[in-house]
Amino acid sequence: MNIFIIIPAFNEEKNIGAVINDIRNKIPNSNIIVVDDCSNDNTVHIVENQNVIILKHIINRGQGAALQTGNEYAIQKNADIIVHFDGDGQHLAKDIKKIIQPIIDDTADVVLGSRFLSVKNRVPMTKKFFILKPALFFNFIFTGLRLSDVHNGLRAMSRKAALKIKIMQDKMAHNTEIISEIKRKRLRHKEISVDIVYNEYGQNFFDGLKIIKDLIFKKIL
Repeated sequence: MNIFIIIPAFNEEKNIGAVINDIRNKIPNSNIIVVDDCSNDNTVHIVENQNVIILKHIINRGQGAALQTGNEYAIQKNADIIVHFDGDGQHLAKDIKKIIQPIIDDTADVVLGSRFLSVKNRVPMTKKFFILKPALFFNFIFTGLRLSDVHNGLRAMSRKAALKIKIMQDKMAHNTEIISEIKRKRLRHKEISVDIVYNEYGQNFFDGLKIIKDLIFKKIL
């Protein structure tokens, strides 16, 4: 299997080195792609010394655009499986094997990470009830798909799915857009329990409002 792991990065100098090393240790035969979204710190310099593929945006466009850039590159390089993995250290590379296994077994086209499938989840209560729960409601309104977690950036998709899912939302609304595409293109999907390390970079209530605004704006256009 030709596995490509795409890491969107914007000003991740504090985390990107550790993220790459974690993936390299757990999935040594994967192809790691960092898509730098016009960082203005030392992210690019750190990545250039890591012997991974680096793609660069000349202007800051957002995480959705960075993932689409990575998807297109991976497809060109004959990827069998594409994994999206955040660059801020929230994800654990040990979970990658779990989310790609259903695709290897041909029981799913897209596998979505979920922090709520485990009863031992460590989601802060304020985030759980004031950000993530409302997000589930709005996700169902916009996509028609019921999921346990809609803001998890750890996901895997087969080559077939990556060819059908084109990310048009440049910013964070891409999470809902991808779910909508799964429903619209009738792709087989699964949720798999994964762990999240919480830090100060997580989304807040107002970030959620911006996502809803972007989705409504896109529907109007």
